[in-house]
Amino acid sequence: MPEPGIIIAGAGHAGGAAAAALRQFGWKGAITVIGNEPIPPYQRPPLSKAWLTGDATAESLALRPERFYTQQTITLRLSTTIAAIDRAARAIRLADGQTLPYTTLILALGARARRLPLPGFDLPGVLELRTAADADRLKATIGPGRRIAIIGGGYIGLEAAASSRALGAEAVVLEREPRLLARVASPPLSEFFAAAHRAHGVIIHTDAQVTGLVGQNGTERGRVAGVQLADGTILPCHAALVGVGAIPNDEIAAAAGLRCENGVVVDEHARTEDPAIFAIGDLTNRPLALYGRRGRLESVPNALEQARQAAAAITGRPPPAAEVPWFWSDQYDIKLQIAGLPHDVARLVVRGDPSTGSFAVFHLDADRRVQCVESVNTPAEFMAGRLMILKRRPVDAAALADLSSNMKDLAA
Repeated sequence: MPEPGIIIAGAGHAGGAAAAALRQFGWKGAITVIGNEPIPPYQRPPLSKAWLTGDATAESLALRPERFYTQQTITLRLSTTIAAIDRAARAIRLADGQTLPYTTLILALGARARRLPLPGFDLPGVLELRTAADADRLKATIGPGRRIAIIGGGYIGLEAAASSRALGAEAVVLEREPRLLARVASPPLSEFFAAAHRAHGVIIHTDAQVTGLVGQNGTERGRVAGVQLADGTILPCHAALVGVGAIPNDEIAAAAGLRCENGVVVDEHARTEDPAIFAIGDLTNRPLALYGRRGRLESVPNALEQARQAAAAITGRPPPAAEVPWFWSDQYDIKLQIAGLPHDVARLVVRGDPSTGSFAVFHLDADRRVQCVESVNTPAEFMAGRLMILKRRPVDAAALADLSSNMKDLAA
């Protein structure tokens, strides 16, 4: 049996970042990264954008060159699935029955696409977008003369719609809520993106309740050929992408007795209630100190922050400074950057004119503190907004809306 060391369960962005941070922080012992995909850790955000359109290569997608892992004596075990955790023995069991001991275990198992329990969702041509293999399947189906139905008007769906249009395919977005991005964005931002996508030829249906998918000739057999709505309408398509959120892969952790509540519960150091087990990335339910609550974040910045938290705790270094959560989305020539989370919002302040394609929406609480900023092609507002959120000081809403006000001065 191999000597115990640090095992990182999951070879995504969080797992790869944790391995690198451990070496950077001085960990000299064994590190093994286990992933169920056949390729080393890679960036997932480009999958719905540059990878689909052919503007990214496998080399640019990789977090680090393969030689990095050899040089840093980090063992990669790819195409490998973890079946169970034995906390008492400090060991994991692989799907092939092999047992590997650990001194410390970092869970970075990510999340999976939420599936809809409706007729026809197992038909060929019904796709999701979480992995490079998913992106390759989607890429093979879109192009001139093809129509893709996108179920879910969130960021993944809209990015896929933009990429589909760039490749010459028709795109139809179906959102069950009254507006796009209803659960993750302000109404002004929803309206802006709806207008932008329609201007690029995307067909958008809101208040659209999908009841199933149908195959060729209107049956539940063959390749998907249409999406059925609650009013009986069938919208024809050559492929359907389902993007209705993600579910944390916390089953193994829960079976091992770790506390799970919409993700593995961790503290500010990314440590679970078992001192030998950490969890990071999309998998975790983590403290959100700026907002006095907990939550699960799905973003690269969150994965990197928690990777550093875990690596610092394991190596005995001081914890990294708390960060403001942030996110981004690229669609057409639109660069959206979001800082913070829209909790306890009492007022929205729009800075700039959305019709110009350059504006920001600031979310203020009852004490006039910035909770979140949504920035469209306005990097100065994004950077200043992040600082405002971190400082937790009241701001002048009128000055915030006034384009003649300097953002650096407002954030000072």
